[in-house]
Parts: sequence; structure tokens; C-alpha cells
Amino acid sequence: MPRSIREDLADALARLDEGHTLSMPLSRPMTAIGAGVHELRLKDRSGAYRTIYALRTARTVYVVHGFKKTARATPRKNIELAQRRLKEIER
Repeated sequence: MPRSIREDLADALARLDEGHTLSMPLSRPMTAIGAGVHELRLKDRSGAYRTIYALRTARTVYVVHGFKKTARATPRKNIELAQRRLKEIER
């Protein structure tokens, strides 16, 4: 990910860690993956990037997957990878 995206991501994750709730257009729920799962929606000149994260307690944030968005809909392989990683975390 480009530096500007990494900086925006770090800022968003810090806000989540402080207990803030993020909403559209920065974050949206990803109920297809699971309850409490959201995606951060970041964009710069090089394109759109997504980071899937899960909130498990008020101040516990698990970053599950990050990728550059190349299609309108989130590719199934990214959803499945996030689901697998989330299951691993929950074990």
C-alpha cells in the first residue's frame, strides 16, 4: 500500500483502538463475512484500498485482510480469505 494509504490506515486504526466508531464513507459493515466485521475504505491517486477488520470487544480490533480494490464488488477470494483468517483468530 502507498505511504498515504498506510498513514490514513494507521490513523483510522488508532481511532478504533481509542473506542471511536467509524462510519460511512470511511468504514462499512461486512455482514457477509461475519458479525462485527467492517471494511475501511481508503483512496488515493493510485486507487482504492480496503482493509477488513473485526471488532471483538470495545477496544480489540483485529485486522484480517488488506488489498487494493480492482473491481466494483469485493472479489469472492478476498471475502473467503478474510473468513478463514477470522476463524483462525477465534480459535
